[in-house]
Amino acid sequence: MTYWQSISEQISHSTGKSFQITQKTPVSGGDINSAYQISGFNRQGELLHYFVKLNSADLETMFQVEYDSLNELSQNKMMRIPKAVCYGVSKDQSYLVLEYISMNFKGDSKAMGSALAQMHKIIASQYGWQHNNFIGSTPQNNHNHTDWLSFWRDERMIPQFKMLYDKGYQSYLSPLSEQLLSRLDSLLKNYNPPASLLHGDLWSGNYAYDENLKPVIFDPAIYYGDRETDLAMTELFGGFDAGFYSAYNEVLPLDEGYKMRKTLYNLYHILNHANLFGTSYLNQAINMMERLC
Repeated sequence: MTYWQSISEQISHSTGKSFQITQKTPVSGGDINSAYQISGFNRQGELLHYFVKLNSADLETMFQVEYDSLNELSQNKMMRIPKAVCYGVSKDQSYLVLEYISMNFKGDSKAMGSALAQMHKIIASQYGWQHNNFIGSTPQNNHNHTDWLSFWRDERMIPQFKMLYDKGYQSYLSPLSEQLLSRLDSLLKNYNPPASLLHGDLWSGNYAYDENLKPVIFDPAIYYGDRETDLAMTELFGGFDAGFYSAYNEVLPLDEGYKMRKTLYNLYHILNHANLFGTSYLNQAINMMERLC
C-alpha cells in the first residue's frame, strides 16, 4: 500500500465518507513541507478536494500540533480557519490533511483587521498553550506562565539565543544579548497584557481570503500571549495596508508603548530566521538589540 492509499483510507475514516484519490496537483509556496491539492469521488459521486502537507515520518508531531492549533483557532468565527481533517504517518511520510480552500490574495483588508482584533479578544488565564509547537521548523516552547516578562524571556528569547550560541555565535552576540535579557525587567516592567489567542506567525504569506472574500489564516504557531506580537510581525515583512491597521485599532486600539515593544517582539523572529537561514540575519538582530539597549 502506498502512502497515498493510506491517506485516502484515513480521510474516509475521519469524514465517514468513502474517498479515493484520483488526482494530485503539487502546490508551491511552502518552505518546509511539500504540498498537494488532491481530488477524488465518494460513493455518492460527489467530487471532493483536500489540501495535503507531507514531510518525513519523524515530523508527525509537527502536524499533530498544527491539527490541534487549527482546532483552537476555530473559536474565531470572524475568520475562516481551514478545517483539519486528519494527520498520520505512512511508510516514510508524515501527513496532514486539511479542507481545500480556493484562496484569493486580494480582499478587504479592513475585514482582516477587524477579524484579527476579534480573535485577540479570546483570552486564556495564562500565557502559553497546552502544547509546545514550532515556529517554522524551530521548536517553540509554550510552558504556561502567569507573568508575561518571564514567558517572553524564558520561552521565546533565551531558547533562540541558546540555539545561536550552540551554532558558534555566542562571541558575536554577547555581551549585547545578556544586556538585553537583563534589561527586559525595565522594558516589560509591570506589563501583563491579556493572554490573547495568537496566530503566532502572522506575515503576509499566512493569510488570504476565501471564495466569498472572508479572511482566512493558516500555518499557525499559536499560543496565548500579548496581542501586540501578532501586530508586530505584520509590520516585519510587509503585506498589510493602512486599512488593516485602522480597522484593528477601531476594535482594539494599540497604546504608545507598542512602538518600543514591537522591536522586541520582532527580534524573536529575526533570531529565528538567523537560526533557520543563516548569518545574514545576525546584523539585523544586533541592530535591533542596540536600539532596545
